[in-house]
Amino acid sequence: MSQEVTVTGMILSAGSVGDYDMRIVILTKERGRIPVFARGAKRVNNSFGAVCQPFTFGEFMVYEGRTSYNLKSAKVLNYFDSIKKDLELIYYGSYFCEFASYLTRENNDEINILKLLYQTMRVLEKGTVPLVLVRSIFEIKILAYYGYAMSCFQCIRCGKKEQLHYFNSHAGGVLCTDCGKKEKSLLLAESTLYTLQYIISSPVEKLYTFTVSPQVMRQLKEICRDFMAVYVDYNFKSLEFLDIRD
Repeated sequence: MSQEVTVTGMILSAGSVGDYDMRIVILTKERGRIPVFARGAKRVNNSFGAVCQPFTFGEFMVYEGRTSYNLKSAKVLNYFDSIKKDLELIYYGSYFCEFASYLTRENNDEINILKLLYQTMRVLEKGTVPLVLVRSIFEIKILAYYGYAMSCFQCIRCGKKEQLHYFNSHAGGVLCTDCGKKEKSLLLAESTLYTLQYIISSPVEKLYTFTVSPQVMRQLKEICRDFMAVYVDYNFKSLEFLDIRD
């Protein structure tokens, strides 16, 4: 007999299977990223229809089949409806979900990435932080959780902790003045360095509690773009829409 389990998580993506069924991907606290089939979700008046949408966060009772999970019931805790009503927010939310889906795996401990994703969606809803800054914070933090944290507290070449005035994506982080002058690197504003250090070291709950100057925002965008090009070998479909706006 199939085992029934209740998992807490967010739906990252949803797609049709045949005429009446849907396949959703859920990032869960208990079992990492899992595929789940919702039988009959596309039938008229089926209760799964409203549940099986990207960004939906809740508790899902599933039972294990031979090759996948099947949805038995769901208790929605947050639909994030306001995101779904704004096209730009949909693009951002889709990108964050696609990024999380790319990095996570089934049966891995993905609790930190799930918390980051949930907190990021809450910030998108509130609209209290500029979207470009939200994107930079998310990219820096999710890569740190995945094991690609930017080195921001000492020179990546010599270990010096003072005069950290440069950033080099190929090196993996900041460089001191002496090392930075030896290779092509970005000259950092002091506030940009402090911002990077804050993002890397802060818990998820405190990530989206600040704003930055236009200069710092430009540098964060450049750093994230170059760092992603070096360490993320993947073309995100959702970025095709975002990059037009950013």
